[in-house]
Amino acid sequence: MTIACQEPKENTAFCFDEMSYSPRETVFKLFAPTDATCLVVVGEDSVPMTLGADSVWTATVKGDQKGMAYQFVVDGVASPGVFAKAVTVNGEKGVVVDLRESDPEGWVDDKGPHPGRYADWVVYELHHRDFSISRADAKTPGKFLALAEPWAVSHLQELGVNAVHILPSYDFGSIDETRLDKPQYNWGYDPVNYNVPEGSYSTDPADPLCRIREFKQMVQALHQAGINVILDVVYNHTYDIDHSNFQRTYPDYYYRWKAGDEGLKEPSNGSGCGNETASEQLMMRRFMIESVKYWISEYHIDGFRFDLMGCHDIETMNEIRKAVDAIDPTIFIYGEGWSAGQCALPTEQLGVKANIPLMPRIAAFSDDMRDALRGPFSDDTKGAFLAGVAGEEMSLMAGIAGMVEHPQVDYAKVNYSDEPYALEPTQMMAYVSCHDDMCLADRLRASIPGLTEEELIRLDLLAQTAVFTSQGVPFMLSGEELLRSKKGVHNSFESPDSINQLDWSGKERYPQVFGYYQQLLALRRHHPAFRLGEAELVRKHLRFLPTQDCLVAFGIDEAPAEEWKHIVVILNANKKAATVSIPDGEYTVVCSEGVIDEQGLGTVSGTAVSVAPQSAMILFRKM
Repeated sequence: MTIACQEPKENTAFCFDEMSYSPRETVFKLFAPTDATCLVVVGEDSVPMTLGADSVWTATVKGDQKGMAYQFVVDGVASPGVFAKAVTVNGEKGVVVDLRESDPEGWVDDKGPHPGRYADWVVYELHHRDFSISRADAKTPGKFLALAEPWAVSHLQELGVNAVHILPSYDFGSIDETRLDKPQYNWGYDPVNYNVPEGSYSTDPADPLCRIREFKQMVQALHQAGINVILDVVYNHTYDIDHSNFQRTYPDYYYRWKAGDEGLKEPSNGSGCGNETASEQLMMRRFMIESVKYWISEYHIDGFRFDLMGCHDIETMNEIRKAVDAIDPTIFIYGEGWSAGQCALPTEQLGVKANIPLMPRIAAFSDDMRDALRGPFSDDTKGAFLAGVAGEEMSLMAGIAGMVEHPQVDYAKVNYSDEPYALEPTQMMAYVSCHDDMCLADRLRASIPGLTEEELIRLDLLAQTAVFTSQGVPFMLSGEELLRSKKGVHNSFESPDSINQLDWSGKERYPQVFGYYQQLLALRRHHPAFRLGEAELVRKHLRFLPTQDCLVAFGIDEAPAEEWKHIVVILNANKKAATVSIPDGEYTVVCSEGVIDEQGLGTVSGTAVSVAPQSAMILFRKM
């Protein structure tokens, strides 16, 4: 259902700059119905707004309004508008600010260290509170600034990631910023003000500039450490409809609707959260584009992860990619290639995984590879490759190849995709766990009865070896390098710190785990064979060796700029050692039985090699 209204023309200059400040005057603009009564209340003063062209209402307030709170009032309904840049506590009102006063020293020169190619990104997903709340030496636990502290930067650098994906960091609705002494937790997928940092992650939510300044300080510190910042954006739904700023300024326009009982319209619910936004509507599309551009220009964001990208239409996603490219084509964009329910638009128009070929240079998570390794999302007790359950070998091979067309990958045997969905391997996010699921160790425990700790560690390392030697862009959940547990909770979106916090003692208790992750990331970083970046190169240089039940092996030969001319990777999930045929030669072993050493663990020669149970082996020869 399309909402009829008088929209701005495609080429209009209006771009959601709802509050434009100068010491002489502040100009307020708002997209609202032409038949509405619109005011802007600045402090105690109510200022009528004048309707201009294209449903844009305007009011100019003379004098220096800096620091003044404001609200738009449309037909008696108040809100801070849809594009507030600063807000009062809990985001109830907008605030007139001079954003340059929020810039840290040196901010004008700040820039992300974007890798030259998407193939070179290594993404580490974290929640601000999870990451730092239990850290004994954190000065600002649970806050933006914790990520700027030396211990945090040092850990990320030591691990070897070059990008952090931060869970939603805009102003969201489920945390009361006036009661931060009360235990509260949420992932933040309940948007309110999309373009203002969340106050509960700042040291003073009541100071409108504090959250902005501290977010920038976090970004600046990570950039200086060589780490990019990816923002998790949730444009597909709002916290609710009736209280959303979209609905309060232009009723029904920003959402998709469907026919309900007795012909009455009701909100479509492709998000699974009670509503879905209408990205195909001109001003919702423009809002998304301008919001992304704003986070880049004002906050120097280096990449975006689109929550439930499958709710957004293809044209909008391509327009976002085009707008970002005009600023910096090295900025990375990826998302979830699915929705959480039936959307009001036909699937062929949506940014689902199968339509990734229609969205060049946008990536999607590979649930094919994820579930081939650990089992289906819908059943935590059911295992797959890692549990010694045969039948997922082809799905894993597809993930290793980056979900591109490959002569040895038969997509008729792949679990979810019946044809390649990636034009290039960098359109696939390779992963085995993320925030909205069991973490890896918990999933292994749940799906493999009687699992010992020794087996758990072996399978954990094996899983990540598959991810980080694949041709997709590798992605990992924070704390996996510490053998993280959430005590078996699958959907911990509002679980307490006792469930979600990282247990930093894991770094000392499981040194083999952290050391393996560290060396695995270094192996990928040092060897371009594992990040070829182009489908033609994958088809040319990567070949699969004969598979066995719960065993996948592949070779990478003569890869460009690679000193290891012949590489063999073997992934054995069986409880018994396996003998694997390999091309004849003398090889140096660099990974075996849960240990990685690029200088070599020994040598093997001949046409076969024995691989230990539930482990990976990586070997190479230079000739």
